[in-house]
Amino acid sequence: QVQLVESGGGLVQAGGSLRLSCAASGRTFNRYDMAWFRQAPGKEREFVAAISRSGGNTDYAGAVKGRFTSSRDNAKNTVNMQMNSLKPEDPAVYYCAAGSAVYPSRRYSQYEYNYWGQGTQVTVSS
Repeated sequence: QVQLVESGGGLVQAGGSLRLSCAASGRTFNRYDMAWFRQAPGKEREFVAAISRSGGNTDYAGAVKGRFTSSRDNAKNTVNMQMNSLKPEDPAVYYCAAGSAVYPSRRYSQYEYNYWGQGTQVTVSS
């Protein structure tokens, strides 16, 4: 089992940057594929980014590709997401998720992930 705690959210002006972090408990962090999802008020939770167990493979939603970069440090049990050029459409609660048996073609689906953090709010002012 793994527990996830996100941090780093906040208020930023459009065009600015934020760095989200997700700290995981447990000694088997490198056995989990990790992902970021976000949910804006009144909207479905949506995929943002996925990162493989080694950190060698990443994938991004089209809306954030080229602006967001996810990385992980298995020695520190952390996964990060650098968010640059934030836009007015980016505000949401951002969630970190861990999956022990993520099927590669379904890594965009929230249902592939067993464990979730509590979320961190990102707000962008225009």
